[in-house]
Amino acid sequence: MNKLLAATVLAASFAAAGCVTSETRPVPKVEAKQSAVHIPDAELLDVGVRVFNPGIPKEIEGDDEALAKKRIYPDLRKAEARYIPTLLRETLEGTSQWGAVRVIPNTAEFVDVIVDGQIVESNGGYLELAVSAHDAAGRTWIKGKRYSSLVDLGAYKTTASMKARDPFQNVYSEIANDLVAARDKLTSLDRENIRKVANLRFAQDLAPDAMAGMTAKDKNGVTQVVRLPADGDPTLGRIERIRERDTAVVDTVNDYYASFHDNMEDSYGSWRQTSFTELEKEMRARSSARTRTVLGAAALLASIFAPNTCGTYSYDCRRIQNAARNAGAMGGIAAVLSGIKKYADARTHADALKELTLSFQSEVAPQVVEVEGHTLRLTGTAEDQYREWRKLLKQLYLEETGAAAAPPPEAPPATPPPTTTANTAKTPPG
Repeated sequence: MNKLLAATVLAASFAAAGCVTSETRPVPKVEAKQSAVHIPDAELLDVGVRVFNPGIPKEIEGDDEALAKKRIYPDLRKAEARYIPTLLRETLEGTSQWGAVRVIPNTAEFVDVIVDGQIVESNGGYLELAVSAHDAAGRTWIKGKRYSSLVDLGAYKTTASMKARDPFQNVYSEIANDLVAARDKLTSLDRENIRKVANLRFAQDLAPDAMAGMTAKDKNGVTQVVRLPADGDPTLGRIERIRERDTAVVDTVNDYYASFHDNMEDSYGSWRQTSFTELEKEMRARSSARTRTVLGAAALLASIFAPNTCGTYSYDCRRIQNAARNAGAMGGIAAVLSGIKKYADARTHADALKELTLSFQSEVAPQVVEVEGHTLRLTGTAEDQYREWRKLLKQLYLEETGAAAAPPPEAPPATPPPTTTANTAKTPPG
């Protein structure tokens, strides 16, 4: 009887207790390694960070409910896929370890070092990315490595603190440090070769015949420079001028992503902060709901199946036992109902998060950039636009070299056959 009463009191206390909270500890800061020495220009590698894969699973990409359960909102993910590379670019630039660092379209090539990434998970409390990197000579620097971090809550204190350090800066700093470590394994000659190979690959793409035989792969599959074009080669001069135009286009694209980041920063920061708060409330509500439901059910079952320990004529004992059973049943039912309410609260928080996401998505609509008379729509279609731009570059080269196919000359109009007129004049007399 005492044990039954103790169980009943315990169940009732849990039913009245409420939420189970978890302690959030500060995340140790990781800093990106700064350059301590001067790097010669011939070894200063340029880096292109491609727009990330948003990480939307193919099997559920059209199922809004399934995506929402995984906290994946496609428009938001696509916005993050453009936003996150800019944060990585800023981190790399700030280390003074590299040459030009740009965010580039996925179809852009011929950069000394290219970084690719995919968003594995992203919400206000946790970020995980899968990142790869390779150089123009064909070496793999990073292969699908996972980088993750819990949120640095210090960044959520004020708007100024969020601007000063991204809540997930540790992720970008770790990627930057791994890139430096991979580069430092190369010799000075290796780095110089990478820069030359990148330039020659661009030239070979435009003029494969004229640039044939300039590079070759060694036994390790790494591309090496075999020979260089002669100084003053007119073909090389034309290709260099075209590359300057291509660099200007890529710079314009990079400036777009920087502007996109600036416009998105405040609203995205607010979204992440609120998202974290809503997720925390939802997790607490679900935890409390599970606790209340399980303990309530246990108390209810205990009250129903508790053994009869009273004698046949022990009326006082029976009254006490029945009262304990009724109290246990009522406490159990109250706990179960409370648990159901907590699940409803969790659903409310999830719906609030979805509404916040939809509101945010309206603030990150695609933008259009004009580049030398060509319109680039910098969303998923930006890749197609950049491909068109690359085709235009090849056409420019063909036109400048005179190699473009000239239209066949128009045939001269056909000369009508001479018409003969009968001579009816009489011959004068001799």
